Amino acid sequence: EVQVVESGGGLVQVGESLRLSCAASGFRFDDYAIGWFRQAPGKEREGVSCIRLSGGTTYYADPVKGRFTISTDNTKNTVYLQMNSLKPEDTAIYYCAYTAVVYASTCLEAYEYDYWGQGTQVTVSS
Repeated sequence: EVQVVESGGGLVQVGESLRLSCAASGFRFDDYAIGWFRQAPGKEREGVSCIRLSGGTTYYADPVKGRFTISTDNTKNTVYLQMNSLKPEDTAIYYCAYTAVVYASTCLEAYEYDYWGQGTQVTVSS
């Protein structure tokens, strides 16, 4: 059974950092992509960052480029999202998700993901 479980959310001040973790199981960790998505109150879910597990190609949404970094620890089947210089607009529930197939040019399209975690709240206070 495929499972992805997020952890690491919390309440931080503007400019601070958080690292989210996504522990994955039930599939070969080199196949195919894990993505981080977020949903703020009243807004649609949006792609934040993703990584193609075979090859390690990464993608970032424009609002987080230069501030967020996605990485993997293959020994732990875990994907991390390091979030620096956090802003109030980063406040959202963050989800990680897994897909075995990616058709889009990036891996940031939520509709391509079949397996989702329960989400972790990130709140950035000003």
